[in-house]
Amino acid sequence: MQEQQKNNNPLSKIKLSNAIYPIIIGLGVVVYMLWKDFNPEIFKDIHFTWNTAMWLMLALFFMFGRDIGYIIRIRVLSNNQLTWLQAFRIIMLWEFTSAITPSAVGGTSVAIIYVHKEGLSVGRSSAIVMLTSFLDELYFIVMFPLLLLIVGRHNLFDISDASGAITTSLMTFALIGYFLKFTYVLILSYGLFVNPLGLRWLLMRIFRIKFLRRWYRAAAKVGTDIVESSIEIRNYNWKFWFKSCASTFLSWSSRYFVANALIMAFFSVSDQFLLFARQLVMWIMMLVMPTPGGSGFAEYIFSTFCSDLINVPVSLQLGAATMIAVLWRMVTYYPYLFLGVIIFPRWLKRNFGRKKL
Repeated sequence: MQEQQKNNNPLSKIKLSNAIYPIIIGLGVVVYMLWKDFNPEIFKDIHFTWNTAMWLMLALFFMFGRDIGYIIRIRVLSNNQLTWLQAFRIIMLWEFTSAITPSAVGGTSVAIIYVHKEGLSVGRSSAIVMLTSFLDELYFIVMFPLLLLIVGRHNLFDISDASGAITTSLMTFALIGYFLKFTYVLILSYGLFVNPLGLRWLLMRIFRIKFLRRWYRAAAKVGTDIVESSIEIRNYNWKFWFKSCASTFLSWSSRYFVANALIMAFFSVSDQFLLFARQLVMWIMMLVMPTPGGSGFAEYIFSTFCSDLINVPVSLQLGAATMIAVLWRMVTYYPYLFLGVIIFPRWLKRNFGRKKL
């Protein structure tokens, strides 16, 4: 019985040792790309100047904007019941969990525990996590067609010197990811705002099917979370929604501008807005990747998808993009692994009186 409870506890699946796998995968892909495409000529025209320092600082500033947007949002969702320190701790733990689990899984299943252990009720914690997930996906649902309309399909997916097969694959990945996100938002919207009990009943019916029965308990938990979240959000006013949407926009948009700043530190970009748009599409693609935090795929797709926007000779573009991809992941991904390794054991010890599960 005790073993079964442990297996049903999402925290039992989080191991600090898991942090090493995305690092190995990511570095393995980068080493292969550098061996295959890197050209030392890239460094001939690179000089560290005050301009370089300014753009690197701006990249860190955008990362700060990304985190502060998340922190502000979770405080808004808690009606400021969470302190700044508590909000920071939750976001860092959440990001760490997302970094060591596949992109399609993320840290949502554990996030309710993180929020609840900071003093909020289970129902309130469920509402916060559900709304966070809803707002994140809503950003992609709205921004993808908007950017597609502005920059056009040809500019968004057709890459210089890339074969038609690569272009088609990129578009297929993006459309699959977008369809999954759109379906998720549609179902969650119905559950949160229209008929939570009806959605819970439907989930129970679906997961009674024989080959889905192993996930019945998880589906029941999701259904209960949706019902409790729906009750919580009924009295939220327009100011609440404006603050929540604005902080979500700040967070995700700041995340994308990091790469723009990193490229500008060493080279220049032919189209800043197109680079921003391609990164949003890239994150949608990462949803269908099974590796922790999209490791390996993120480095590869960034180099492939964004190389033609770097203003260097065509023969050097892929190598330059690979170099930027390394810096980009160092700034936007690996810090959360290291912070998580520091914060997570202490959080466990404080809340469960032990270091290991």
